[in-house]
Amino acid sequence: MSPLPAHIGIWGELSDVEHELRFVDVAGVRTRVLRAGSGPELILLHGTGGHLEAYARDIAGLAADFRVTAYDMVGHGWSDLPDRPYTIDVLSAHLLGLMDALGIDSAHLSGESLGGWVTAWTAAYHPERVERLVLNTPGNIANKPEVMVKMRDSTLAAVRDPSDETVRRRVEFLFHDTSMVTDELVNLRRAVYGRPGFLRAIENTLVLQDPEIRKDFAWDPAWVGRITAPTLLLWTDHDPTGGLDEAAMLQSWLSDARLHVIEDAGHWPQWEKPAEFLRAHRDFLLLGKDPV
Repeated sequence: MSPLPAHIGIWGELSDVEHELRFVDVAGVRTRVLRAGSGPELILLHGTGGHLEAYARDIAGLAADFRVTAYDMVGHGWSDLPDRPYTIDVLSAHLLGLMDALGIDSAHLSGESLGGWVTAWTAAYHPERVERLVLNTPGNIANKPEVMVKMRDSTLAAVRDPSDETVRRRVEFLFHDTSMVTDELVNLRRAVYGRPGFLRAIENTLVLQDPEIRKDFAWDPAWVGRITAPTLLLWTDHDPTGGLDEAAMLQSWLSDARLHVIEDAGHWPQWEKPAEFLRAHRDFLLLGKDPV
C-alpha cells in the first residue's frame, strides 16, 4: 500500500486537533475566525485576497504551544465585504477590534504579505497590544511600482474571471514549488473570488497598490522605527515580492530584529515548509531565541 501524502487536505490537517470555527461581530463586520490550542496568544494574518486556510498546514503544530487565532480580514475570505477602502489603518483597526471582541489584551502577531504589513503597523501604533512580531515575507518593502502593477493585475484577472486557469496562475505565484498547489486550494480560492461583491472588495484592497494612496502607509523608517516588539523577519530565497536586500533594509529600520531565511520556498513558506515555519515560531515566540 502506498503511503499517504504529507498533505491530505486542508481540513484533514485539523482532523486530530480540537478547534472552533465561528463568526465574530467586530464593529458590525461579521468576521470568520478559527481558534485552537492553549497557551500564549498567537494571531495569524493572511495576505492580499487570502483567507485563514493559508495557515492550514500550521495550525495543528502551533496549537501545541499557543492559543492560535486565524481569521479572514475584513474584505477577505468569508468575512463581510463592506464597501470602503481597506487601507492599512482600517485593517489594523479590524485586528484590534477582533482582539477586543475575543478578550485578548495583547498577543504575538504573525503576518504574511499584507498581513505582515498590518501587524507591523499595529506594533508601531499600538505597542501595548503586541508581544512579539513575526513578519513573514511581508513583500515589496521598497515600494517598487513594477511589483505593485504585477500584484494588482494578477489579482484582478483572477477575481474578474475566477476560472481554474486564472486562479491557479494567481495561487502558483505564491509558490516556489508549484506542484504543491492542490486542486482543493485553487477551488477554495475560486469560491472566495466568486462571492457576490468580491470584485469590489478586492478593488478596495488593491488601493494599496496605487502609489498615491500607498504613500500614506508605505514601509518607511519613520513609522517602522517606532516598533519596539522583538521582531523576526521570516524571509525565503524565492520570494517574488522582495529579495533579501529588502529584508536587510527592513532589519536596519528596526531596533530589535533578526532575520531567518527559509530555503526552497516562495511567498508562502507556511505551506511549502511547515516544519521550519513552526520551528521558527516556537524558537522565537515561545523560547525567546533566534531560529537556527
